[in-house]
Amino acid sequence: MCERERAGGQTGNAPGMANFRGSELSDLCSCARVPLAESVGMVLAHDITEIRQDEFKGRAFKKGHVVKREDICHLQRIGKEHLFVLSIGNDEMHEDDAAYALASVLMGRGVAMEGEPREGKINIIAIEDGLLKINRDILFRFNMLGEVMCATLHTNTMVRRGQVVAGTRAIPLVVKKKVIDEAKKVAASDGRIIEVKELRRPMAGVVITGNEVYHGRVKDAFAPIIKKQIHEVNGKIAGIYYVPDDEVIIEARLRELMDLGADLLISTGGMSVDPDDVTRFAIKRLGAKNIIYGSAVLPGSMFLVSYIKRMQRAPLIPVLGIPACGMYHKTTIFDLILPRILAGEVIGRRELAELGHGGLCLNCKECKYPICPFGK
Repeated sequence: MCERERAGGQTGNAPGMANFRGSELSDLCSCARVPLAESVGMVLAHDITEIRQDEFKGRAFKKGHVVKREDICHLQRIGKEHLFVLSIGNDEMHEDDAAYALASVLMGRGVAMEGEPREGKINIIAIEDGLLKINRDILFRFNMLGEVMCATLHTNTMVRRGQVVAGTRAIPLVVKKKVIDEAKKVAASDGRIIEVKELRRPMAGVVITGNEVYHGRVKDAFAPIIKKQIHEVNGKIAGIYYVPDDEVIIEARLRELMDLGADLLISTGGMSVDPDDVTRFAIKRLGAKNIIYGSAVLPGSMFLVSYIKRMQRAPLIPVLGIPACGMYHKTTIFDLILPRILAGEVIGRRELAELGHGGLCLNCKECKYPICPFGK
């Protein structure tokens, strides 16, 4: 073993002392203080800092490093005579192993771990574009266990492939296996906590209502907005029809769009309570079921959602009625509901009512949605 060399450097810690983060002081019960010569093969319980005047100040060895024989000389140079090393019992787990075990039970479809755990934490990323779904009740129970944690993005957030959607870790350096086992049970009690649902690519049929637009008195502003939103989800437009405020004509055009292959019907305007606003009656004439009119969102309180089943084994065709606010606001209830429908959710009264908490748009001068509280 080489003698300790002092020339050209300073120690990051006094001999025999460890450089602990404050949160790690409570972990000393899981650590052992051993002479440097006896530490080969053991796991460091803390980061070790090195300071070389005018040259370097930083981490020389990271927590979790397995001490090798060739490390001894280096450790002597930075003033180490003893080390704090992890003492892991048969009923315990290292934080990195715990993080891996936790991530494994948290993940559902559409997500994966981002590399290996680092300092006890591991990120979970989306492996495809889609809609992030978080089981909030189970996540809450998971985090109530105390020695484990998981933080996520908001549920119903549109995410891209490779985007970090969550992070998890065990809080102590060494955690009891029974805590991890309990976390596993909670995470698996009602399906996985974190998943990304792939969005189907819609074939949208659009009916734009209003005498003023149909007769050319007012320029239509709906079509460009809807085209943009459908194209953003990789969908196509089966057709766009302009019709007067006549429920018979509206119904006929909606039927024509279904015949053209539309698997998503969107009707704009005519959703208020004026006598001329007959769009919702036309949708009822189509034979739509479970018609829900009105939502707890501003803008979008007069939104309508319903479903049509054309054939016995055919999938439901969603019908969305968008009120006039869709022309004047950059972000509306349509932005909140469309991804969920394309992810296969059936939207009913409960889902629209739940949007009330966070459903007030702030009408910011510069809209930054979805980086804002709207819909969250």
